[in-house]
Amino acid sequence: MEQQSGTLTINIINDENGGKAEAYEGIYQCTARNERGAAISNNIVVRSSRSPLWTKENIVPIRVIEGQHVILPCRPPMGLPPPIIFWMDNSFQKLPQNDRVSQSLNGDLYFSNVKLEDTREDYICYARFNHTQTIQQKQPISLKVEPASKYTERKPTLLTPTGITSSKIELRGNTLMLECIAEGLPTPIISWFKEGGDLPPNRVFRENFKKTLKIIDITEADSGRYKCLAKNRFGSAHHVITVTVKAAPYWIREPTNLVLSPGEHGNLICRANGNPKPSISWLANGVPIDIAPEDPSRRVDGDTIIFTDVQDRSSAVYQCNASNEYGYLLANAFVNILAEPPRILTPQNQLYQVIANKPALLHCAFFGSPVPEIEWFKGAKGSILQGEHYVFHSNGTLEIPVAQKDSSGTYTCVAGNKLGKVQNEVRLEIKEPTMIIKQPEYKTVQRTGQVSFECTIKYDPTLIPTVTWLKDSGELPNDERFMVGKYNLTIMNVTDKDDGTYTCLANTTLDSVSASAVLTVVAPPTTPPVVYDRPDPPFDLELTDKQDRSVQLTWIPGDDNNSPIIKYIIEYEDAMHEPGIWRYHMDVLGIQTTVQLKLSPYVNYSFRVIAVNKIGKSQPSDPSEKYLTESAKPDENPTVIQGNGSEPDKLVIMWEPLKRIQSNGPGLQYRVSWRQKDVDDEWTSVPVANVSKFTVSGTPTFVPYEIKVQALNDLGFAPEPTITVGYSGEDLPMVAPENLEVHVVNSTLAKVRWDPVPLNLVRGRLRGYKIYYWKVQSLSGKSKRHVDKKTLTFSGNKTHGMLPGLEPFSAYKLHVKVFNGKGEGPATPDKNFTTPEGVPSAPSFLKITNPNLDSLTLEWGPPTHPNGVLMGYTLKFQPINSTHELGRLEEISIPANQTTMIISNLNYSTRYKFYFYAKTSVGSGSQITEEAVTIMDEAKASRQVDIATQGWFIGLMCAVALLILILLIVCFIRRNKGGKYPVKEKEDAHGDPEIQPMKEDDGTLGEYSDADDHKPLKKGSRTPSDRTVKKEDSDDSLVDYGEGVNGQFNEDGSFIGQYSGKKEKEPAEGNESSEAPSPVNAMNSFV
Repeated sequence: MEQQSGTLTINIINDENGGKAEAYEGIYQCTARNERGAAISNNIVVRSSRSPLWTKENIVPIRVIEGQHVILPCRPPMGLPPPIIFWMDNSFQKLPQNDRVSQSLNGDLYFSNVKLEDTREDYICYARFNHTQTIQQKQPISLKVEPASKYTERKPTLLTPTGITSSKIELRGNTLMLECIAEGLPTPIISWFKEGGDLPPNRVFRENFKKTLKIIDITEADSGRYKCLAKNRFGSAHHVITVTVKAAPYWIREPTNLVLSPGEHGNLICRANGNPKPSISWLANGVPIDIAPEDPSRRVDGDTIIFTDVQDRSSAVYQCNASNEYGYLLANAFVNILAEPPRILTPQNQLYQVIANKPALLHCAFFGSPVPEIEWFKGAKGSILQGEHYVFHSNGTLEIPVAQKDSSGTYTCVAGNKLGKVQNEVRLEIKEPTMIIKQPEYKTVQRTGQVSFECTIKYDPTLIPTVTWLKDSGELPNDERFMVGKYNLTIMNVTDKDDGTYTCLANTTLDSVSASAVLTVVAPPTTPPVVYDRPDPPFDLELTDKQDRSVQLTWIPGDDNNSPIIKYIIEYEDAMHEPGIWRYHMDVLGIQTTVQLKLSPYVNYSFRVIAVNKIGKSQPSDPSEKYLTESAKPDENPTVIQGNGSEPDKLVIMWEPLKRIQSNGPGLQYRVSWRQKDVDDEWTSVPVANVSKFTVSGTPTFVPYEIKVQALNDLGFAPEPTITVGYSGEDLPMVAPENLEVHVVNSTLAKVRWDPVPLNLVRGRLRGYKIYYWKVQSLSGKSKRHVDKKTLTFSGNKTHGMLPGLEPFSAYKLHVKVFNGKGEGPATPDKNFTTPEGVPSAPSFLKITNPNLDSLTLEWGPPTHPNGVLMGYTLKFQPINSTHELGRLEEISIPANQTTMIISNLNYSTRYKFYFYAKTSVGSGSQITEEAVTIMDEAKASRQVDIATQGWFIGLMCAVALLILILLIVCFIRRNKGGKYPVKEKEDAHGDPEIQPMKEDDGTLGEYSDADDHKPLKKGSRTPSDRTVKKEDSDDSLVDYGEGVNGQFNEDGSFIGQYSGKKEKEPAEGNESSEAPSPVNAMNSFV
């Protein structure tokens, strides 16, 4: 045995047994022991590999008629381990096998029907023994096929297994191999079925030309009746194999090491399952616990060892052995009794520096027994840290996910157990992040020119930054033309080699940032001026270095049309899954013409490239050749796994299915698995395809389930999926809350209490409680005809709530219901309660009528909501003078049954303000206010009234002013029309005035009425506005000069001018000195 390792090495060649390995066959077990106990290993079985020779036998040539079946036996020697069998000929060439000729699991070669070409003398069975690296061969078998005068076609007959039924036992986790080989002509086709169920698609394989059914990693669910069916056109034959899956023990909960301090309690739990159920036995330090030294703190209860009030002597290594007839499990668990005060292993006053808005991890490594509890404080006397802003890890580390400036300071870690406490302080400093506030920009420079890139940074003043410049991700050329300043890079005498990407990299000890810009070197400008345009598309796309998951794409750039290419966009088409659709793959820098592309399996790729410059995008290039990647197992599983219940006995498992490009191969399916959480239960799995949800029926109501969905295709499974917890369907709650109580707080508020409904009776996710309450009647005697129920909802597991907004002096009822995601449970019995009296609302109205010299009459209506028994009313009033000052306030109490009142002994012509409110035994309610004025004494009114302030007088004056304005407008219009009166034309139109009939219907002479006698003489024309000559108007102006009607003719000089046919200039209006003489004056001068 090797020193300090426990490894046992057996040198068989130089041993005293003459190099015979058989001498060391047996069962070995390792025991490791110290003063604390002993641990033992599993039994290790050592067997010597053997490759025995074939037994001598007389091989008789086999003769068979064409079309019949034949079996060539192999019967290899039993080796350890069993050999691998195969058939070859003398030339060491494998014999071809097919539906008609195949090798069985035991190595025999079966011919379902023979043909003439099967005749040969060198059918040789070989056995390969891998451990001894030897191959043994059987003597050659001669097969002679004699021609048949007539084929005898027949229905199938099973050669193996024989009979109608058989049985097979296999262990859980092993591979189940079932075989059916049939003879017949024509050659039968074999198919497999499972009675009462489906074959597991992700674990089943059909081999040996479908004659062998192989199911890997079998479970108890694979037990059942499997039927193989051999069929040709003449009939069929079948055989049923009853498979029973047994199980060697397997762990449900393996015991783990237990560290306890003196006086503590603990359990060692060892749980295993199997078929049949394994028995559990315990050992202490390798000795059966029944005969091990007694420990009063230890008690064995089946699969659990219970430790109570342990002491130092209780330290030991315990072994759990779970065994049945098919195997056993052995596990060691160390129980260590250790009393150790807390120790903090992190150095004192450790300084942590973190960039703002980044996570901060403050470590507090500790040790102790019992396991210390860790608490964190900020500052020397700060309160304990807690809440969502902090994450406390089991190893003592405090995490601040987003450290802010105010997170800086001293933090104290306290570790404590019953043996003591110890603390340690660490310091946290938050630094400002390094930022590039002025980034280098894209530059275009002519050859031999000069160019500068700026890179201005902002950083924490307590950190020391370094600024480094890179060219094309490498160091700058060692050339004196490159001049690096504090925040800039200058390149002198630029050459074509300087073309590229320049990166500014700013580093501190805590962070780094970078920014890049492209420098394009161009030739000096020429005439004509440069025309800029979008680039031409790349061309000559070529795929090289083709791998399963990658390919190299190369292209030739098109003309950039005088604007440098900034980048290339790579797009791909999947001709297998999405023909004709081009999708984005990646971007590459404009200086690249080759890129290594990452690919997905089972995709028929073709690529195209688009060039981009400052002007825009080029047209896409012509597509590359197509490249079909090999299939593979899926790389990822579906996401967004959810488990919800649609009905009380159902669990709906939903997921986001993989995209076609994620399938990685043909036959994409999903293995949906579930099991009830916290229950010793096996996973149940079903395969589904082309769906994104699966419904599990027959589940208990609202219980947690562990769910996982794994992708698979024809090549295998995706990685093991993560487990999601979902819940089966909810049902309505079964019971109502109990012990419902109502406490009336005041006239408008009540407090309701109830006992919570046990969660197991909620039968779902508790959403809260609902209080339904309604007013039955007012205690003043008014009952409600229509009951309007109100609802208050209290989320979560509340056990009380307040009912606001109640009406005083009223009778109410209420009940409470619990509700979950499915709905509401039954209601509690109705609870009656009443609210006390409150203050009333304001009186419904207040009117003041019949004003007199010293009195006013008040009328009012009772309050709309008396809120109790009305005790009466209070009226307050006070005078208001002309300066709006309030006088002495007087108060009158009024009985409740009164609705009108006359207030006497008031001052005449005085404004009063009234305040009126009702009251109950609780107090006074809201008030209503009104104002009114008493009337004046009539005698004083005649002496004191100012007529200019009276409304009727003001209205009259306004009407008069409006009439005057209208008359002025009419006169102005008539005057303008009279100056151009067409006398001559009108005279001709009317003829002799002597024969014109008189207009006597109104007893007037035209427009000259008696009313005109009282009007003052006006200047200007009086021609009618309708421009017609009335009956009383003489055609001869001398008539008017003679016996005119009281000298009322007042035509001005313009009339005479028109009468004589002359046109004289009209005198200016408003000028007295130039006004023509009136006709009256002219007549007096004639006389």
